[in-house]
Amino acid sequence: MNDGKRTLYEFTKGIIKENPVLVTLLGMCPTLAVTVLAENGIGMGLATTFVLVCSNAVISLLKGVIPKAVRLPCFIVIIAGFVTFIDFMMKGYLPGLHSALGVFLQLITVNCIILGRAEAFASRNSVGRSVLDGLGMGIGFTLALFAMGSVREILGLGSWLGMKIPVLSEKPMTIFIMPAGGFFVLGCLIALVNKLANRRPPKEISCDNCPNASMCSGQCRSREGV
Repeated sequence: MNDGKRTLYEFTKGIIKENPVLVTLLGMCPTLAVTVLAENGIGMGLATTFVLVCSNAVISLLKGVIPKAVRLPCFIVIIAGFVTFIDFMMKGYLPGLHSALGVFLQLITVNCIILGRAEAFASRNSVGRSVLDGLGMGIGFTLALFAMGSVREILGLGSWLGMKIPVLSEKPMTIFIMPAGGFFVLGCLIALVNKLANRRPPKEISCDNCPNASMCSGQCRSREGV
């Protein structure tokens, strides 16, 4: 794989193929807890993306300085610093969203997605690749939360991003804003993404790709008159 394709892969892998929520099943607590509204999903996703990109960059820069014995505690301290910053910024400029996200905003510090990318990727790769990895994973996380929040808000409240939907707003299916509805929507999205990620074009069966071709020596072809 050349440098250009490698760079593109590092960015795009987290969107569908290695989506942290819908494929690797990480960060389930905030995914299920804050996605009652599409706006909440966007807010949590963007906050997590900011922390992912910044922490990946710093950890990649310091990977040769941090002793292996205290690697994880150092990672947590770095991540916690960026979480504290985004927490203060949202509290000051987006108080409504900050209140809606609640404790799950602070819990980004111990989110498995953040720690997983720090340990598995940022601590072993260059700054540029680590930033792309964090950005791609963050976008994938944001899209997953936005999709879940949109479905649950539309079906469960009859609105989308605060705008009322004429028919659905009259008789909303409130089960979708409850935990059971969250699990149902999450399962459907996981099934859809796995179907898209694992889709393969059908192969034409012939003697060229038949696993038993060496055993029959083309007898099936002669019987068919080919």
